[in-house]
This record gives sequence, C-alpha cells and structure tokens, in this order.
Amino acid sequence: MTDTNPHGKLVAIRRIEAELEVVTGLHIGAGDLEMRIGGIDRPVIRDPVTELPYVPGSSLKGRMRALLEWTTGALVGDSPLGLRQAGQPGVREILLLFGLGGGDADPGFGPSRLSVADAFLVDACRPDRGRNAPLTEAKFENQIHRISGTAIHPRQTERVVPGVRFRFDARLRRFENDPDLMPLLFRGMALVELDALGGSGSRGYGKVRFENVTVDGKACPEWRPADPFQLAA
Repeated sequence: MTDTNPHGKLVAIRRIEAELEVVTGLHIGAGDLEMRIGGIDRPVIRDPVTELPYVPGSSLKGRMRALLEWTTGALVGDSPLGLRQAGQPGVREILLLFGLGGGDADPGFGPSRLSVADAFLVDACRPDRGRNAPLTEAKFENQIHRISGTAIHPRQTERVVPGVRFRFDARLRRFENDPDLMPLLFRGMALVELDALGGSGSRGYGKVRFENVTVDGKACPEWRPADPFQLAA
C-alpha cells in the first residue's frame, strides 16, 4: 500500500525554553470564584497545590496565535483562522503551528506542531528583593462619573508584580514535509513582547519579555526577528 501521508513522518521535537519576565503588573484571571467580603474582586490564577501564581500554557499559546493571525490580514470578524483562509499568505503555517479548530478537519495538516506548558515560577525569581518578597499586589480601580467627577464602582484586581519570572517551556514537532516553523514561533513570542499578555493590556497591564531563550539546550540570543510583522516569503 502506498503511503499517502502528506506531512510525512515525525523527524524531530525541538525544545524551546526561556524565562518569561513580568515587566508591568500581570493579570491572568482565575475565573469565577467564591466572593469574600473584603476580598479581591479579580484574583490571579494560582496552582491549586502550591497556591503560587502561574501562567497557563493556553494563555501563552492563544495570545501568540491571535497576534500572528492579525498580521495576516485574513481574519473575518472575531473567528480564528481556519481551512477557508488556508490559501492566503501566511495562514497555512499558522494552522500547522497551532492546529485546526474543532469545526475543521483535514488529514493534510496532521496534529498541532506546537505545545506550550504551563509556566511556573522560576526559583529565586526576585533576587533583588529577597525570596520572601510579595509575588502579587492588589490594584484598586474605579470608574469616574462623567458629571460629578467622583469615583464609582471600586474594585480590586490582583496582579503579579514586575520582576517575577516564569519558566516558558514549549515543544515544536517537526514532520519531514513541514516548512521551518521556528521563525513563526519566534515571531509570535516577539509580538507578545510588543503587545501584552493577560487582561487589561490597553491599561498597561501584562507587558512581558522573554529572557535567556534556548533551543534544544543551546543559547539563542538573537531569536527576535528584525520585523515580527513580516510574513514569511
């Protein structure tokens, strides 16, 4: 029987690791939790065992995908890219890297090439302030009444404080007929640095940067693309 697998056999799994440093207060919400009188209205997500904040891999992967999709100009409305747009410039590579949505099915694409693990705290992540320095803060926010000028609807948002570092850990599958998707992943990481991660990015939250990037254990100091908005040729 002739092998008709269009993406060929799996030939490599690349390991991309880095430290994800918080530059401005980072809020990735924990969803609907029990409300306590005097408690924080919008807590950050925490590991249920250690109760320490972390960054879900789905948040990192989803933010990279959304930003890369916007650079293609192929988005229609707020739906993610899919097979209908696969012929437009840059779209097929994004679908290979991040996978197809639940409504699409095409054996020609195979599995998602990228997996991103939850990012947990780096040991001794606050050497400048000591190991017992607080990891989060409660930021007070409110709305200003347009007529009276008084503050209304006060609430507290929990944020991971600047300087905290999380361990970024991604795996990139490579099939023998794949294009090189590593530059696309690096573009996504650079776009996250330029934009924001988590909620309230338009209010200055969620600025982050990737430090000490390695590929398969080897330092990759020049990973940032010259122009992260430039589609692959």
